[in-house]
Amino acid sequence: MGLQIDIQAIVANWRALASMAPTARAAAVVKADAYGLGAGRVAAALYEAGARDFFVALAREGQVLRGHLPEDARINVLSGHMEGQDLSGLVPVLNSTEQFFRDRAMRPGQPFALQLDSGMNRLGMEAAEWASIRDEALAAGPAFIMSHLACADEPEHPANASQLAAFRAMTEGCDVPLSLAATGGILLGKDYHFDLVRPGIGMYGGLPFAQARPVVRLSLPVIQTRVVEPGEFVGYGSTWTATERCRIATVAAGYADGIFRALSSSGASLYADGRPCPIVGRVSMDLVTADVSALDGVPAELDLICDEQPIDRVADYAGTIGYEILTSLGQRYERTYL
Repeated sequence: MGLQIDIQAIVANWRALASMAPTARAAAVVKADAYGLGAGRVAAALYEAGARDFFVALAREGQVLRGHLPEDARINVLSGHMEGQDLSGLVPVLNSTEQFFRDRAMRPGQPFALQLDSGMNRLGMEAAEWASIRDEALAAGPAFIMSHLACADEPEHPANASQLAAFRAMTEGCDVPLSLAATGGILLGKDYHFDLVRPGIGMYGGLPFAQARPVVRLSLPVIQTRVVEPGEFVGYGSTWTATERCRIATVAAGYADGIFRALSSSGASLYADGRPCPIVGRVSMDLVTADVSALDGVPAELDLICDEQPIDRVADYAGTIGYEILTSLGQRYERTYL
């Protein structure tokens, strides 16, 4: 099984997104092991390209990443200051008054940032909570103040303007760098850019950055090929039955490797040099079957993620989003960095 990751495409996508917000500093979101693609390799390449600000979800992710980056790289932890976590060398993004007072008591003089809730109701201080500590928090010198957009991948959604107005109201008069936009927010335009933007899914070739260069190719080895006669079925539950004589290839991967069971007979295909081979029967834990009758010969590998079927198209067939496709890719794949 082969997962090819184009590091230079990630860098090119980061640069393209950064160029759309020329007045802001461009960070890089590398949480969840850089969306499953290897945070150490990805962050090191982005650092070489000029990135100095990185975002992870958890302190333990940050500690792993710390060993791959020079000291001047800033690693921000979105979950903030959780009890018992090692934050040495990291910047917690504090999400509540409880986290703020805990962090200042335990880490006086150490860098921190703040997150405000501008309407998503997930993480961050709401307006009243923020007002209660605003003066004290600003006096402590946060590295930046951020919030997060809930509907940035839908440009016309009224929540975008509402959250922008709420963020502006809560940060009015704050002489601190501000950050609101991830990939979708960058695409919304300069009103959302502020001082720091946080490219994430767009770096990895996903929507809503439709102009992104492809980053991932997932190739699956063919174990066996057989002829199936009309009336014979394929796979668990006999959910697919041949209506004519066909050739079926079985590849070595399944839902244990992040190939969702929902792809079973969904319309998704495996590809051979750009030619589709429909997935038939159920995706099982370690195996997928595809109809290769249209091929003159069967190659050693078939592609699930490729130029013809990028991550968001696979996600559509599976009834999910590109983020989940990427972050579900299992550890059994041999990763090759281009």
